[in-house]
Amino acid sequence: MPAARPRLLYVTDLAYPARGRRYCDEDIGLTARLRDSFDLALCHPRDAAALMAGFDAVVVRNSGPVLHHREAHEEFRERAAALGTRVYNPLHGRGDMAGKQYLLDLTAEGRPVIPTVDRPEDLPLLPEAELYAVKPKAGADSIGLRFVPYADLAGLAADDGLLVQPRVDFAYEVSFYFVDDDFQYALYAPDPGRRWDLEPYEPTPADLDFARGFIDWNTLDHGIQRVDACRTRGGALLLVELEDLNPYLSLDRVPDEVRERFAARLTRSLHAFLEA
Repeated sequence: MPAARPRLLYVTDLAYPARGRRYCDEDIGLTARLRDSFDLALCHPRDAAALMAGFDAVVVRNSGPVLHHREAHEEFRERAAALGTRVYNPLHGRGDMAGKQYLLDLTAEGRPVIPTVDRPEDLPLLPEAELYAVKPKAGADSIGLRFVPYADLAGLAADDGLLVQPRVDFAYEVSFYFVDDDFQYALYAPDPGRRWDLEPYEPTPADLDFARGFIDWNTLDHGIQRVDACRTRGGALLLVELEDLNPYLSLDRVPDEVRERFAARLTRSLHAFLEA
């Protein structure tokens, strides 16, 4: 008798109306490829806690912003810990998985990140800008984001749970995609006003050093991560987000051979994760 194949519960919200992205297409395609190596079932993030016990691991993919199902997500995390269920990505990530605190931590460490503060008394530490971005610490997908002049920042309360950043005049945004600590591909948006109109990007060695610095900082041995950055008019890269919970992969924007290589690398990562 052949050995039983690993059983994966793949968490995705196929109906989530993401702007400029089709979660359903990406996850249907990727799960079709993973079925070559795993017994696999899909479920909505609200159902994951109730279903996880019958699987060897839970793979969290395009599940939508956690703020839309916060109670269900907390129940999922607690149940996974109680059952000892393996979750991919592992739940100890330090990036968006844990909220936006990492932007404050990286700013304090002097890392190449858009300067970020969360206290009114720290506003003078921000560089001068025409407008400032104000967004919730628990936000995602630009929910709650607004731009205001400096004069309007004085009314922000310290307990409002908000982050403040200067609005950066950038040339373009670029994303670097990793499985475990292995770089897979990069995509960029040549038009700053069209975030998800992406094209392949050939990173320089300096670009990859920049991205790897944040992958190393996050200390996840296994998982998919996306490092989002902006290229300033002066040529520097600044971190925008470190996506380590459920980063959309834009696999429809890469050549077939890159997509296949990514799926193969993810398969190896999942096997190693299950065997660890």
